[in-house]
Amino acid sequence: MNILRVGERSLMKALRSEEDRAAACLFPIYSTDGETAALVPERGGGEDEPTATGIEVGEEKARFQEGAGIEASDDTAHKISHDPWYQVAFVLTTGVNSAYVLGYSGSIMVSLGWIAGTAGFILAAAISLHANTLLAHIHEVGGKRRIRYRDLAGYIYGRKMYLLTWGLQYVNLFMINTGFIILAGEALKAMYVLYRDDNALKLPYCIAIAGFVCALFAFGIPHLSALRIWLGISTFLSLIYIIVAFVLSLRDGINTPPRDYSIPGSHVNKIFTTIGSVASLVFAYNTGMLPEIQATIKPPVVQNMEKALWFQFTVGILPLFAVIFVGYWAYGSSTSTYLLNSVSGPTWVKAMANIAAFFQTVIALHIFASPMYEYLDTKYGRGKGSAFSFHNVSFRVLVRGGYLTVNTFVAALLPFLGDFMSLTGALSVFPLTFVLANHMYLTVKNNKLSAFQKVWHWLNVVGFSCLVLAAAVAAIRLILVDSKTYHLFADL
Repeated sequence: MNILRVGERSLMKALRSEEDRAAACLFPIYSTDGETAALVPERGGGEDEPTATGIEVGEEKARFQEGAGIEASDDTAHKISHDPWYQVAFVLTTGVNSAYVLGYSGSIMVSLGWIAGTAGFILAAAISLHANTLLAHIHEVGGKRRIRYRDLAGYIYGRKMYLLTWGLQYVNLFMINTGFIILAGEALKAMYVLYRDDNALKLPYCIAIAGFVCALFAFGIPHLSALRIWLGISTFLSLIYIIVAFVLSLRDGINTPPRDYSIPGSHVNKIFTTIGSVASLVFAYNTGMLPEIQATIKPPVVQNMEKALWFQFTVGILPLFAVIFVGYWAYGSSTSTYLLNSVSGPTWVKAMANIAAFFQTVIALHIFASPMYEYLDTKYGRGKGSAFSFHNVSFRVLVRGGYLTVNTFVAALLPFLGDFMSLTGALSVFPLTFVLANHMYLTVKNNKLSAFQKVWHWLNVVGFSCLVLAAAVAAIRLILVDSKTYHLFADL
């Protein structure tokens, strides 16, 4: 047997015959120090042909996916290629229908109105499906599955883009996680106020409790694939607060006089809030971590991911649409940024909805925190034995507990984080999901694209780059305006 050691991009070129290429697919392929070694049958030959009788393996190796014909990086403490497409679909749907949906009527529809708001949600869904499908199609590049967003960008562009993508992604995910803790705190306080409106339990205290519960959940769930039954529970909890908000809003809308749907604010304010709302529209559908989610899916990874995405953007977004549009219809421009604060109805029903929103937020946060957990577990915490061994559990308690403590402190310090999330969405979600997705697809598939397709992707790159700048300016202005109103550790 011979070993061929070459750069991974040149591997198949180095295999000189169809027989060699076929044989290479029958034996493990290992990656050591950035090179790829393929085991092929010895053919005798001349002096220039290297010969050996074994395989040299470095500390990092790659695992050949049976039936997929492609490598997947094994340098991770979490599971990959493990989940069916419908489990991944529920991961995506859980993120879309998190408690954030209770805020879109007041934060987006009030700023845009009926026509622009409805068209915006539908158009943003179509554009997001397109961009995420592009990312799904370049998950397998260079003979290897790229299981992290930064790995994909680094392979295509180099180390500088690897670091930049990593920075953008983790800032975005940190802000989303912090926002989830604020949401959980708001749900907890809203439930308390239903029974005792004495202002004794303030929002920062509720946020601290929410952060503690999120940490307890994180200690017991080692990786994203381990959510399993929790995804079903999350879906059930989502349906509770969505149905309650929908039914009570519908009843209020029927029983109240005509509402005012005019967009509040001066002409200048309307322009900036409209731009900021566009960034929020994009945030509603996108995770900013699609490669990490796709890494958990079973082969064939592209086809299965497409199924999951179509589920997310058809069945998965129907509950979101229902609660957003009915909520805005019922209360108009006076809709609260937390819809359950606007509805009227039996106290116990609203309390049940708030409890469901609280616990669903705890589960959803784990999805968006999983890339950070994966990095920390892989680099510092990989231990032998069960995921629930003393070593591994104690590591999660220490490291994840520390990470969520920082999240919780920032959440309590800046409970008006929505302004900062608009800036993060402009500087992170737009570039990662739309600018990079189109340019990476254009780079990888360039030789297979028609002239029209190339022009289309370049228009997306340029158009969304301009939108990044506009949304960033609008978000900075919003932060400056609201900083005069709110204070640190505010009890909103």
